[in-house]
Amino acid sequence: MSKNIVLTGGGTAGHVTPNMALIPVLQQDGWTVQYIGSVNGVERSMIEKIDIPYYAIQSGKLRRYFSLKNFFDPLHIMMGTIQSFFLLRDLKTDVVFSKGGFVTLPVVVAAYLNRIPVVVHESDMTPGLANRLSFPFAKYICLNFSMKKKHIKSRARVEVTGTPIRAELFTGNKNKGLERCGFTAEKPCLLVIGGGQGSSVINQCIRASLDVLCQRYQIIHLCGPGKLDEALFNHPGYYQLDYANEELPDLFAASDLIVSRAGANSLCELLALKKPHILVPLSRKASRGDQIQNARYFEEQGISEVIQEENLTPTTLLQSIDHVEVRRDEMIKKMADLEVASATTRIVTILNQFL
Repeated sequence: MSKNIVLTGGGTAGHVTPNMALIPVLQQDGWTVQYIGSVNGVERSMIEKIDIPYYAIQSGKLRRYFSLKNFFDPLHIMMGTIQSFFLLRDLKTDVVFSKGGFVTLPVVVAAYLNRIPVVVHESDMTPGLANRLSFPFAKYICLNFSMKKKHIKSRARVEVTGTPIRAELFTGNKNKGLERCGFTAEKPCLLVIGGGQGSSVINQCIRASLDVLCQRYQIIHLCGPGKLDEALFNHPGYYQLDYANEELPDLFAASDLIVSRAGANSLCELLALKKPHILVPLSRKASRGDQIQNARYFEEQGISEVIQEENLTPTTLLQSIDHVEVRRDEMIKKMADLEVASATTRIVTILNQFL
């Protein structure tokens, strides 16, 4: 029996990486996987790199602020829904799995109109706008964290499954990670991750603190596409990359402390790997505050050290590093007690229910 699934999700890497974690497990289970995303979104290059058939549709951005584009985007969403309606039929889709992001709404609505079951996954403490609009069309809603009923207006079955985590992250080799950066095992490593596009705020702070940091750590800096600093290419103890892909598991394995954004997927990876960390959540000026909620939750449990973006300076960074070093063993134990694991197997089991 053929099993055809369409995955959708985009706008940010956080809406794509859980889908990428699912893909090999789905394929092993006999599913034929297709992907629907936007024309120019980050999801396109990420999915095409792993040789999954990709279909681009029109989509509008769901803005919470006034913009003239708000008058035209409903037309794009309508066109994307029409495109998706016929695409899903042509692909003989059995189930749609939606990870969120503005591109998903046309796909979810089109699946509903085609009477194709939809499973929606939400990673954050509260749902994003695209997922909130998608919930009424879903048959099943998977959550990363327990959520208040007021956030879920749907008759769908709801389950806290956790989030899919890429299996390869658990296979990293510390020595390979150190060799990749030209480092040794004699000094601990600090890994800095600014999100899929990098963070100028984090980058500036790390580089301003570099001379002091390098006295204590070897620095691995994922600074984002186009954000490399050529003047620092030969700085002792500092290795910068714009983006890490297949080498990321080894870089994680080599790292003793991590500075990261607080996206739910990245956070779950840190917890699953039991890596002591400092979170710098994206500010409300550039987001709906989901990263702040994620960071606050784990800070209150004593698991995460948090610096709000507007408070990030070389001084506060070094203070937070001191705090983590003192509490390192305690933080690792609390992460181990959470028993965070990948939800891929559970989600594939849920998807199989709709065949």
